[in-house]
Amino acid sequence: MQPRNRREMVVEEGEALVACSDKSMKIGVTIWDMDTGEKMLHIPTCASPPFGLLCLRNRFLVASQLNKHGSVGGGAIVVWALNKPQQPLLNYTVEAIGPLSSTQDGIYLVGGAFSGSAYIWNVTSGKLLKTWTAHYKSLKHIIFSNDDSLLISGSVDGMICVWSMISLLDVEEIGSWDPLLHCLPGHMSSITGLLATSCSCFSILISSSLDGTCKVWDFITGKLMQTQGYPLAITCITLHQRESLLFCGTENGTMIVNKVDIGLEEGPYSIIRGDQSLELKGHSGAITALTSSRAGLISSSEDCTICIWDVMSWTITKRFNLQKGKVTNLVVINRSLVLSTSNHTRATNQYTVSPLDKCPLQMNSYKRTTTLVSLSRLYKEKQTYIDLRSSNLLRQSISDSQKSYMHVAMTIQMKMETNIENHLWATKMAKHVTMINRQLQSRLLGLIHRRLFGSNRISFQKTGRKRPKIKSILPEEEN
Repeated sequence: MQPRNRREMVVEEGEALVACSDKSMKIGVTIWDMDTGEKMLHIPTCASPPFGLLCLRNRFLVASQLNKHGSVGGGAIVVWALNKPQQPLLNYTVEAIGPLSSTQDGIYLVGGAFSGSAYIWNVTSGKLLKTWTAHYKSLKHIIFSNDDSLLISGSVDGMICVWSMISLLDVEEIGSWDPLLHCLPGHMSSITGLLATSCSCFSILISSSLDGTCKVWDFITGKLMQTQGYPLAITCITLHQRESLLFCGTENGTMIVNKVDIGLEEGPYSIIRGDQSLELKGHSGAITALTSSRAGLISSSEDCTICIWDVMSWTITKRFNLQKGKVTNLVVINRSLVLSTSNHTRATNQYTVSPLDKCPLQMNSYKRTTTLVSLSRLYKEKQTYIDLRSSNLLRQSISDSQKSYMHVAMTIQMKMETNIENHLWATKMAKHVTMINRQLQSRLLGLIHRRLFGSNRISFQKTGRKRPKIKSILPEEEN
């Protein structure tokens, strides 16, 4: 019984709610205690667009910044340490960054720009590892798959792209493996939500759009599995922590709740059951952000309010107000993170955040690849490139990845061997040519010697004079 009680104590740890707006820098970031409803902390001068706020390793808050008037200006990413008082780390970027996402271990941070470009940083070193044109339109949302091996991005034109992180970071210079795995052009308007989850046979992506649809994809194969239409534009979505309920926020302030069935007997095309939908009403403006926690569903609206819902009774248990700002981001963290740092261990202090670079990482001419830190675990024993449990698809994925890397490795080895052989051949030929030149020079000097002194001997014989003795400095010729 004791181990069970200990688990319950860990589960019952208090939670805190982090919220911010994009309307004004003065509103900043506010943190509330979700149990008591008291305001725990206020961080001024922050205005972040939707999906532009996240928590790194339960220690740092990271936010992409807009200028003081709320419009898109120069780019900046700000990092605040939650567990110790210090000045925020301000990082200026080449262009304005909108949505942010990070790997579970907090090593890699990805930002999507309003121009359609994407950026990948190593947070601990601050190096900008990769920048590329991910979309032709502004990026609206960007997430990682459950195992951090894939990056999924959505843009304002409704396009969804699935990228391989291994390919983006490891074979950038070789270019033999295209990092873009799939383009999913299923939506007719801006992407407003992306959720990645997994089941027994599928790796599922749920997407939402202002076109009033939610779509379910197998993002490994790129196959569209289902489309659920609604009469209103969907502004945001979230899954319950147990991944059994899908919440869809709408433009009129209501929230639609659907049962999510993944991998049941009905088959893969019965994932969202619209016949059991439920509508929740508690806001007077469009829903701007949704998230879930142990306390239940958390929603925010253009009416500047935040509501916590009990998922059993579907009633509002707490309501917060963010002054006069429209809430754009909701993040749930452990309450202890905002308290004193005396309880933190030395292990957590080993994780640091460095200033983020503007320019991409300069590759060494002798080392053409970037070393992956957190993604290296994907190739350890009993782990796969993607989070799949279907044996056939798993074997095929591993076989394809091994073939790709074997081809790349063989190509590099062949190029290196060819270069070495060419170098040795050139060195040998240079020595041979040098030796031939010396022999030709010696023979030429010998011919000149015989020509000069042979003609002098003839002239002295005709005149009867003795030829003076001259000591030659030329090498003697062999007969």
